[in-house]
Amino acid sequence: MVTATEEVKAVARYIRMSPHKVRRVLDQIRGRSYREALIVLEFMPYRACEPVLKVLRSAVANAEHNAGYAPADLVVSQAYADQGPSLKRYRPRAQGRAYQIRKPTCHITIAVTPGVGEE
Repeated sequence: MVTATEEVKAVARYIRMSPHKVRRVLDQIRGRSYREALIVLEFMPYRACEPVLKVLRSAVANAEHNAGYAPADLVVSQAYADQGPSLKRYRPRAQGRAYQIRKPTCHITIAVTPGVGEE
């Protein structure tokens, strides 16, 4: 089990994207090394890759600057997307009705730890 002192994380909040769609990207990078995760994110065809890549780079920069870890040694230990508040909009429908549209947002959290005996 990883202790809280080793783990360095970054959070992006209020990203205008469904957490469901972001999770399928995060599932691909969880447990991978930083280099592998970068390559995977670079070539995945999803729109969610852009904010996830930004958060991953931020987490690694935090680890490098604040904790003094080398980026090559880091592994993605945690990656999750929580639901944020939904923006509520209305669309006019037949016979004067209003149809509610929910535009979801999410909070992306990525934590990195130095790998144990990697490579």
